[in-house]
Amino acid sequence: MSPVILDVHSFELSPVEREILQHPLCGGLILFSRNYAERDQLSALIKDIRRTVNKPFLISVDHEGGRVQRFRAGFTQIPAMADIEKFEGSEKKQLDLAQAMGFCMAYELLQLGIDISFAPVLDLNGVSEVIGSRAFSSEPDQVIRLSGAYIEGMHAAGMKSTGKHFPGHGSVEEDSHIAMPIDKRSFEEIQEQDMRVFKQLISARKIDAVMPAHVIYSSIDSKPAGFSSIWIKQILRKQLGFEGVVFSDDLSMQAASVAGSVTDRAEYAIEAGCDMVLICNAPSEAEKVLDGLSQKKVYSQRWLNLLQKEPRQAIPNQAQIHATYLTSVRLINLANEQFS
Repeated sequence: MSPVILDVHSFELSPVEREILQHPLCGGLILFSRNYAERDQLSALIKDIRRTVNKPFLISVDHEGGRVQRFRAGFTQIPAMADIEKFEGSEKKQLDLAQAMGFCMAYELLQLGIDISFAPVLDLNGVSEVIGSRAFSSEPDQVIRLSGAYIEGMHAAGMKSTGKHFPGHGSVEEDSHIAMPIDKRSFEEIQEQDMRVFKQLISARKIDAVMPAHVIYSSIDSKPAGFSSIWIKQILRKQLGFEGVVFSDDLSMQAASVAGSVTDRAEYAIEAGCDMVLICNAPSEAEKVLDGLSQKKVYSQRWLNLLQKEPRQAIPNQAQIHATYLTSVRLINLANEQFS
């Protein structure tokens, strides 16, 4: 019943934000750098949000590492994904670093009560500048190996993974935040390159959620993937057998405007197969979505599975979990020294 994820303006909730968060269609919140001053403040904000909503509620953030890490001071500096391939040593050492990065990122966020980071990026490092070093590699098999290790780290810490941006954003130059990217490649080429990463990781049951790209793949559909039932229901769900959660990318992005008003965008995304929709950096638009979507419709509650922590089978107690965290931080700091 609560398919909308929105954001708040600052370090504390305003009275208006408290009212909005209690709306029955609001099921989650995404945090940004503007919400963080220091750890105690962020912890207090998250506790206040939980008290205010008083229901199952997904608190999220984009905290991948590299240039997309919302919280800096007081947090471990996670390297860019593309830097892992530069880490000196064997392939095993690179996999160890990727796993340490995923574990450390997830552990530090979970300690503050944040449920998920929308990570990892599974795009190939191609011509897209907005992806670039956020991608693990330009080679699909290398992305599968390194991102798989990163996800194993997330899972060991207790956090679910979100693979983005399905079926792949790395092969278009335009930034979907400010333009409408169109990928003219054939389905066969997309399937063999970008989509192979998602296929393999879904088959290995490593991806818990997926975020489709605001990209039009013109040989398959005239709609961006996030508004396309062909991509979500037919290809992702039926062909690839994905059973997890589907998030829309931010509906306030320029590329989403092809779907009409913000309420139209939310309705089309949900109709296409998204379980939850994000409206970021546009509070008035978020209110329009909450007011415009039907409160009588039964929405997917699949996202509730993300609130259940991953079983820490390999690390059975808190002392070992903390020891793994310290080991992960040491490896990451070693890598940062090498990359600097």
